[in-house]
Amino acid sequence: MSNDLNVQKEEMQSKNLGSYLKFIIPSLIGILLFMVPVLTEDGITIPIAFLSGLLNETFAEAIPALAVSIMVISLAGTLLATAVKPAFIEKSPFLSNLFNVSPGWLIVRAFGTLFAIITLYQVGPEMVFSEFTGGLLIYDLIPILLTTFLLAGFFLPFLLNFGLLELFGALLTKVMRPLFTLPGRSSMDCLASWMGDGTIGVLLTTKQYEEGYYTKREAAVIATTFSVVSITFTIVVMTYLNLEQFFGPFYLTIIVAGLAAALIMPRIPPLSRKADSAYENTEHKPEEAIPAGTSTFKWGVNNAVQKAEQNDNPLQFFKDGLKNVMEMWLAVIPVVMAIGTVALVVAENTPLFEYLGMPFIPILNLMQVPEATAASQTMLVGFADMFLPAVIGSGIESEMTRFIIGAVSVTQLVYMSEMGGLLLGSKLPLKIIDLVFIFLLRTIITLPIVVALAHIFF
Repeated sequence: MSNDLNVQKEEMQSKNLGSYLKFIIPSLIGILLFMVPVLTEDGITIPIAFLSGLLNETFAEAIPALAVSIMVISLAGTLLATAVKPAFIEKSPFLSNLFNVSPGWLIVRAFGTLFAIITLYQVGPEMVFSEFTGGLLIYDLIPILLTTFLLAGFFLPFLLNFGLLELFGALLTKVMRPLFTLPGRSSMDCLASWMGDGTIGVLLTTKQYEEGYYTKREAAVIATTFSVVSITFTIVVMTYLNLEQFFGPFYLTIIVAGLAAALIMPRIPPLSRKADSAYENTEHKPEEAIPAGTSTFKWGVNNAVQKAEQNDNPLQFFKDGLKNVMEMWLAVIPVVMAIGTVALVVAENTPLFEYLGMPFIPILNLMQVPEATAASQTMLVGFADMFLPAVIGSGIESEMTRFIIGAVSVTQLVYMSEMGGLLLGSKLPLKIIDLVFIFLLRTIITLPIVVALAHIFF
């Protein structure tokens, strides 16, 4: 063991300028694209999200049809792989993994494609293609996912492959492990989500999990706890609720409640019961202990440079990026469309979430929340879509109640129209029942904190 550490120390001393630049330049590009906030006409965002929005605006008319085409290809490939089993799919690990799915996922892809076609051509039941159900997905949410997946898929290697996670892992292990039971590198997922979008955090987590850097438990915790809502979306919710003047207290409330949930959720079921084992057929790569006499920063930089030196093939860089894009487009988009449409149809056309919210009436009254009955209807409807609580609660007169509704909806995190479908469509070890319990537990944890802070601010 001591010989290995001596070898590592010698390697740390032998790095030249070129080795460091292989780490520094791509990592700076990754930080610039995914983590540096920029101010635009629409508010604060990150370059990758800004470019995604630009693509959406430029190709707004074509993207919905493209999304439907992608879902048709996904379904056709899945049917071909399961029924015909052609050699070109069977012999390709990538295509086989993409299209050889269980009957359950085949049905989900089929319904997602069907809902997309109904919505695009506005045929069949109006409840499927209305502007608040399928229309919301195919014209608003999925175009954002499509362009974000395209850009993030190609550029994520700048964050993943050139040592930045190794550096953060060494620097923040002593913080992330005792507080959140997670490796230090998971801090990057949180930062990328916070500045950009929770979607990007899920992409980061999924790739790291598939490569063996996270266990099943760690990946599940990160994806449902640290893939937070971006500052930009938070501002959208506040604006809709006419709370712009309360940005400071509102965002402070989200941070406090979110951190409380992040401390508690990994320590209770269902997340605490996930196995601490690696993704199937993948060797787990735990973070290495820092050798005695070596500073944390120096050890992190050494690991980062070693990682960067393994990635000197530009062609492989773009191949990996293309695979990322194909996997997210063909595997995830149909799932988001299927599950999101069902959730929104239920929310818009049935009183289910209104009934589910009734137990919150006495709780909100006990907490002295004004207009408790109206507020109760928003407590669980966010599981269908995170923006629905703001839509339903926008007519409430009390500013304090609107403040509570907005803050709770943002800290609940898991919503089926986008994030839930994304999680279920990925390789992450999460099932629909897990997401239901996680959503409920996050609501139970964050609601009292949000209400307590709201009483202070109002």
